Amino acid sequence: MASKKIIAAAIAIIIIVAILVVAAQQFLVQKPKAEVVEIKIGLLVDLSGPLTTYGEDIRDACLIGVEDINAYFAEKGQPYKVTLFIEDTRVDPKIALDKIQALHGKGVTLIIGPMGSGEVKQIAEYVTANKIVIISPSSTAAPQLLGVTKPEEKKFIFRFVPTDAFQTEAIAKEAAELGIKGVVITYVGNAWGKGLTDFGKPKFEAQGIEVKDVIEYPDPPPADFTPYIAVMEKDVNELLQKYDKTQIAIVAFSYEEVYTMLSQVADKSVLLEVKWLGCDGTAKSRKITDVPEKVNKVGMYSTLFDSKGPSFAKLNEEYRKRYGRDIYQYALDAYDAQWVIALSFAEVYGKLGKYDPEEMAKTIPIVTEKYSKGEYGITPVSGYIKLDEYNDRASGDYAIWAVENSEWVLKGVWRYEENKIEWM
Repeated sequence: MASKKIIAAAIAIIIIVAILVVAAQQFLVQKPKAEVVEIKIGLLVDLSGPLTTYGEDIRDACLIGVEDINAYFAEKGQPYKVTLFIEDTRVDPKIALDKIQALHGKGVTLIIGPMGSGEVKQIAEYVTANKIVIISPSSTAAPQLLGVTKPEEKKFIFRFVPTDAFQTEAIAKEAAELGIKGVVITYVGNAWGKGLTDFGKPKFEAQGIEVKDVIEYPDPPPADFTPYIAVMEKDVNELLQKYDKTQIAIVAFSYEEVYTMLSQVADKSVLLEVKWLGCDGTAKSRKITDVPEKVNKVGMYSTLFDSKGPSFAKLNEEYRKRYGRDIYQYALDAYDAQWVIALSFAEVYGKLGKYDPEEMAKTIPIVTEKYSKGEYGITPVSGYIKLDEYNDRASGDYAIWAVENSEWVLKGVWRYEENKIEWM
């Protein structure tokens, strides 16, 4: 009897030892939990200057983007996590350079922004020398106006919006179809404003529209626009000797300071009797509430890059729920830029086991195309993103917005492939 108990006890011990051995083996072969790899992304936007409306929208969209991207990586079991560093540049090139240098000092080498072409031009040498990758959602000046002469000089600088060569085609066509015969151009004196003017003037003239004068004001914009307003009034009065008021327009290649300019136009000025044509720097601005009566008089017909992708509706619904307004186009570009940066980083890190800026610059165009095709299981909010040899977006339609009863109203869409406007 005793021997049976001894045998049973021995068997029990053997079973327990076997269980412990198996458990130990499983413990030894268990893979350690992967360490989180932080993807530091800087965001350079205007939160207190002449593009505040658009800067706030970009910031808010990117805050949603951080949540969406991090949830994606967690769901895929990938160890990456995005951290966003937000900086206000006021669209001031000097501030932009200061901010990107400060971010670089914190180890941030991936940037969304800056917004303005003048800023991009100012930081181009620094980001190239230090191999900092940037994707601007709204810089539209031609590469040569950024000081770029060949594609390899711009390999770290990407832009997810078409250049002004597209937009000025739309504006000239819009002016012609509105019956405009003579214009006075005023523009902010930076690379962006100059680019629009240089592209726009010959395109107006090709449409048979007289360009009476081109008036530059400084950047940053002045507090007092009255000297420039006086010149514009003189020019319009001279055009009135040839054309009817309905055939004359002020073309403002401006940011939201155009509404400060309008606020300083006298109530009985001839400038309030003609149309004003704006651009992507003035379209859908919330600043119209500062001068509602004057904006209603001049219309402020403004073009805006217009491209929506498969995921637009979902993002816009979430954006409206959080912020009580619809999302703006440049915010869509920035949201997509954030995804492309994060996915490209993951591809480079997964391939090399570390981050490499040269490999990142080569990877972004490939990832952009894959992302545009939905190959990651997600789709862009700003439509298909095709990049040209200069890493700029190479296509796009433009919506035409105007102010009626103190509200922005969609008037039409310019289709770039046919150079045709579909009026609403």
